[in-house]
Amino acid sequence: MEILLSWDKALFLWLNGMGSETYDWFWMLMTNRGSNIGLYFILWIFYGFKYSWKAAAYLLVLTGLLILCTDQLTNLFKVQVGRLRPCYDEEIKSIVRLVKPNCGSRFSFFSGHASNSFALAVFFGLIFKPLLNWLPYILLFIAFLIAYSRVYIGVHFPLDIFVGAIVGSLIGVLFFRLWKIIKLRFLN
Repeated sequence: MEILLSWDKALFLWLNGMGSETYDWFWMLMTNRGSNIGLYFILWIFYGFKYSWKAAAYLLVLTGLLILCTDQLTNLFKVQVGRLRPCYDEEIKSIVRLVKPNCGSRFSFFSGHASNSFALAVFFGLIFKPLLNWLPYILLFIAFLIAYSRVYIGVHFPLDIFVGAIVGSLIGVLFFRLWKIIKLRFLN
């Protein structure tokens, strides 16, 4: 495990060190929760117009539950695992390129940004795939950018991002299955 964590630290330092002030604005935009909220709000509105507002209301509630579930699971892991963020890690904090003004909470494993963005991308991607078969790929690419932004700005290790993406994707699939049940029972 120690070898994996040391590789993770080395990869973090390499990726984080490649940052440039020229691109900081873009990665700060990607890491901003408002960017994600805006994208999925537009998809929700589109869904309401395309199908029905009753179905859109169910979708909105289920999306809220998805985010709540992902956030709570992430927080549980962060507290139980207790891995420090790179900007709090005594061994490397002096060389971390911290782009944002503060580091955030102390613990980093696993990334809530990664888990939330991948959960939303998978969930909405599966819902919209029959209508717009290219959309899941765009949503996953955006989720990847959001997740990577956390390494770029200096607040998460790559392993935090990777595990967050896996957990978020699994939650997205689970909630899509729940969505299919809801559609069969309440929306047909």
